[in-house]
Amino acid sequence: MSTDDAAAVNFSELVNKNKQTLDRLRDSPHLLLHRRDGEDLVLTTAARAEQDRTVVSAATRMLAAIARHEPGRTGLLLDILPDAFPWVRFLPDPDAHAFAVNLVDTMRAADSVGNTASVAQALTAWRHTAEAHSDPHLLAASSRNHEADYGAAPDPEHVA
Repeated sequence: MSTDDAAAVNFSELVNKNKQTLDRLRDSPHLLLHRRDGEDLVLTTAARAEQDRTVVSAATRMLAAIARHEPGRTGLLLDILPDAFPWVRFLPDPDAHAFAVNLVDTMRAADSVGNTASVAQALTAWRHTAEAHSDPHLLAASSRNHEADYGAAPDPEHVA
């Protein structure tokens, strides 16, 4: 959910002027609550949260249907992914295919439990993979043979 369209107030405003602050939800789909001692919070109505969940669920089902109905399963999906995620262009073809399959599978699983955190995590991980492929020096460093064993790490308490 984007907080760009949310009204923003300090959390203390909600505590001290709760009715006036909550009235702002009539004019904005979300209320961004800035907290001094913690992560900001987003407040919305139950109806709006259910609408958001319905939209995400519908998009997930449509994406899964595209992947299922295309010969070769992911051909159309591979064609449209760079429009949605331009960084996909940096992934080698086998990785782009793996991303497409992983994205659909993760979205379907996340939709089934009503929690999209795993989708956000998968997108972040794949974006970082694309970033590594976009930088020849980073790709070379990450592709080196890391099988060398340098022995046990010293105990930090005994290192001077």
